[in-house]
Amino acid sequence: MPPLRRSQSFPRVGLATLAIAVASTAACTADAAPAARESAEIEVAARPVRPGVEVLLSDSLHLVRGRRVGLITNHTGIVGTDTGVRSTIDLLHERPEVDLVALYGPEHGLRGEAEAGEKVDDGVDDRTGLPVFSLYGSTRAPTAEMLEGIDVLLFDIQDIGTRYYTYVWTMALSLAAAREAGLDFVVLDRPNPLGAQAQGNVLDPDFSSFVGLHPVPMRHGMTPGEVARWIQARAGGDGGVREGGNAPALPADDRPAGADQSTATGRLHVVPVDGWRPSDGWPDALPWVAPSPNMPDLVSALHYPGTCLFEGTNLSVGRGTERPFQWLGAPFLDGEVLAARLNARGLAGVRFEAARFTPRSAGDGKFSGVEVSGVRFVAVDAPGEEVGAATGIESPYDPTEAAAWALLEARRMAGPAWEWRSGHFDRLAGTDALRRVVDRGDPGALEELLAGWRAESSEFARAAASIRIYATGGG
Repeated sequence: MPPLRRSQSFPRVGLATLAIAVASTAACTADAAPAARESAEIEVAARPVRPGVEVLLSDSLHLVRGRRVGLITNHTGIVGTDTGVRSTIDLLHERPEVDLVALYGPEHGLRGEAEAGEKVDDGVDDRTGLPVFSLYGSTRAPTAEMLEGIDVLLFDIQDIGTRYYTYVWTMALSLAAAREAGLDFVVLDRPNPLGAQAQGNVLDPDFSSFVGLHPVPMRHGMTPGEVARWIQARAGGDGGVREGGNAPALPADDRPAGADQSTATGRLHVVPVDGWRPSDGWPDALPWVAPSPNMPDLVSALHYPGTCLFEGTNLSVGRGTERPFQWLGAPFLDGEVLAARLNARGLAGVRFEAARFTPRSAGDGKFSGVEVSGVRFVAVDAPGEEVGAATGIESPYDPTEAAAWALLEARRMAGPAWEWRSGHFDRLAGTDALRRVVDRGDPGALEELLAGWRAESSEFARAAASIRIYATGGG
């Protein structure tokens, strides 16, 4: 399937046809001559990758032209150019066709400098003079007052494909607010650095929170645009990737009083990434910046769907070190013993190495300035050699299962020194079942629980196939 080069429209009934077309293309490719396959692979590899904002500016400006625009973004809303990295804010603000009138910042703020959970105030953007409304302060969703004078709301933030990461939930709440206000919502899509693989349990709605707002797996395997489509489809709407003008208009009763009928429509649009497939991992063509203070690189992102669970315990996850979320530890653990116990389980795609580290100004209040003992999670190939994040996303490594076993063994070793932050842990885990099984210390019960997780994530992946934008095959 060729890459989507602009925001396209697929009627709801057409999603199955689109899936068949993708499957047919893949089947034809499988029967092609080796030289032709090799040529196609070279061509795909050489193709430039353009995030949604580039596609918008090159051939989808009809979605914003002549309309008053609000932009939800942060420091990850960027584009690499011949002259350096440019922000989405600046690119939109300087275009005469775009009337950018307000900015909205998520957790960590517009510049990505606030620590996890730290409240962020409203302000003014120094460069453009535009108002900046915080969506991680007194409110998590844009209020009616924040949306006054807006015709269309854009979202451009880099996510890392994990349920606990709050950026897509800011998007979800903003999508709902836009719908209620009768405003179009446009997702300027970006790659999921963890690819399309779904792993871990699906959130129990009884444990819904801002670190898991909708029932998706821990590692959900979707881009922000696909998450938006999934939410829209789950609510009974059409989550299609579309051009403006092809979706049915809202009935007049669904529009806010006084809304401009020519501009306020309440539609979802996704402007896709051009030239990217989930199996590609993170494209070299796109600059990587840490999307939050303790997510410095793709290796941390790869392990995060698992190790983040330890935020709900008194163990350090390496905040304030050079490898946050790649290791965990505490002064009362013996890293050598813990690594040996975990390696003895023979988990696929991962090796555990004994480690010692010292958190500095960690921000989570855990052992700052104190050396701790623990383990480092290392993604490996079949021979056991360490692999990079790009290879790791397609490997059998399941960070959620690796973390579950690490929880069990660390809990057994720690004894009375172990502490739960029970409410937070259960919100992250999306259930209280994991905590209860870990407290029992029963490997058989944990294996049974994890078997259920595998079934849940597999079923989710099947159900989500109809909202996919990007071909998940290797061709």
